[in-house]
Amino acid sequence: MPEFDTTLPSIRQIQALIKDKQEVEIKLVTDDLLVGKIFWQDLECICILDHYDQKTIIWRQAIVFMKPKA
Repeated sequence: MPEFDTTLPSIRQIQALIKDKQEVEIKLVTDDLLVGKIFWQDLECICILDHYDQKTIIWRQAIVFMKPKA
């Protein structure tokens, strides 16, 4: 199994968003737009926490883009 490579810029940027508790917008291949704070990440998935404290696990391959919410 591959290791979690924390030297990759994308992984480091997501870790910074987690640390700063920055709200993000995540666009999915289904055209859904999810908004929340990233709770954790692993090799396969990202978990976000929405305004209702509900956790949603998103497979990385389902993500079109992710950006900090303005």
